[in-house]
Amino acid sequence: MNKRKLGRGVAVVGAGMSKYGVRTGVSNREMFVEAFKHMMASVDRGVDPKDIEANYVGCCGAWNWESQAGIGKWCTDWAGLVPIPSTTVDNACASASVAIRQGIIGIASGLYDIVLAGGVEKMSTLPTNETTLVLATGADMAWETYAGFTFPGLYATMATAYMNEYGTTSEDLMAVAIKNHDNGVLNPMAQFGQTIRDVMNARIAKAKEKGQPVPSWADEMEFLHDSAFNPVVAWPLKLFDCCPITDGAACVLLVAEEIAKDFTDTPIYIIGTGQASGGALHDRESLTSIPAAQIAARQAYEMAGVSPQDIKIAEVHDCFTIAEVMAISDIGFFKPGKEAATAAAEGKTHRDGVKPINTSGGLKSKGHPVGATGAGMVVEIFEQMKGHAGPRQVPIDANLTLTHNVGAHGTTVVVQIYERR
Repeated sequence: MNKRKLGRGVAVVGAGMSKYGVRTGVSNREMFVEAFKHMMASVDRGVDPKDIEANYVGCCGAWNWESQAGIGKWCTDWAGLVPIPSTTVDNACASASVAIRQGIIGIASGLYDIVLAGGVEKMSTLPTNETTLVLATGADMAWETYAGFTFPGLYATMATAYMNEYGTTSEDLMAVAIKNHDNGVLNPMAQFGQTIRDVMNARIAKAKEKGQPVPSWADEMEFLHDSAFNPVVAWPLKLFDCCPITDGAACVLLVAEEIAKDFTDTPIYIIGTGQASGGALHDRESLTSIPAAQIAARQAYEMAGVSPQDIKIAEVHDCFTIAEVMAISDIGFFKPGKEAATAAAEGKTHRDGVKPINTSGGLKSKGHPVGATGAGMVVEIFEQMKGHAGPRQVPIDANLTLTHNVGAHGTTVVVQIYERR
């Protein structure tokens, strides 16, 4: 495969998001406007909206959850950007990352100089069982969905294979959830404002208040082992192994490298981008990795001219705890098996660890509005690289970072690498 390079440098000079969570009475386009305003405020020297030349919006379910097709054009309208071209991108949970990549290509080709790209999803309008069915349409309808698979089931299949091959335990996965909730509680935009210990203590307080038997959990691990409060969703995955249903939006402002310092003294340059596709689970040689992630990561590393060891922090796709374990090995941070599985429990992926992962709280705690998730990852990377992450700011110089965003169960993966010079 030929080594690819962008024909023209591209930088992120602004990034913003709406509050993630269950946003009752707020539409897709309204959340996108929230994210757009947050992004505009993040541009150090400001930007005239009239200078934005195109808008790419990731969204994969508005026609089901909001009875609205082509959401990109309505987000463009409500952000006051008509008549610029708008494109709605659907690549399941990787929709926003693909939208951003299309924006990168638009600038690298010379067609545009300034592009808005991001994503949005309003998921809470349907009951959980119906939302689960909407999400299941991202799997292979011929061989997976009609056989009864939902996404918890698909990732549970991968988790079972990982445990069988490497001896990974439920406790390894629980450590991922605890770590990401600890990060998410420090993120004001995150859906969950509680650590798992906070949740545990709230259950204890509630039992006391109602005069019920008071649980005697010694710590979070004991709490997570209690099936009454952490029931199995699809074995071996339990409730706290799963990301929530989320409403939210996020977007970034991309500009050509040669004009980036017109907007800020510290542009965040995109130096590597990779995208790959994958097939259904039954077509894979192994269920313990996502081949498209390995390919997309290799493409991004080769373009950037860096190695996994060079990356300081990363936001990776943790729709389920096992997904983070597979991600950090697929992109080369840790060896598959015990090293990757125990990284969270050993503190290696904590904010003060050797390789901080999902400092935002990840999909697990920050939330997973599927069409917006990839852009939300870039918001965290942008804030960490600019030193604007507040109490969750990592103690190291995050001058080289990465995002890893998976569509469905690995049928699309986008990996991108960012540099602050």
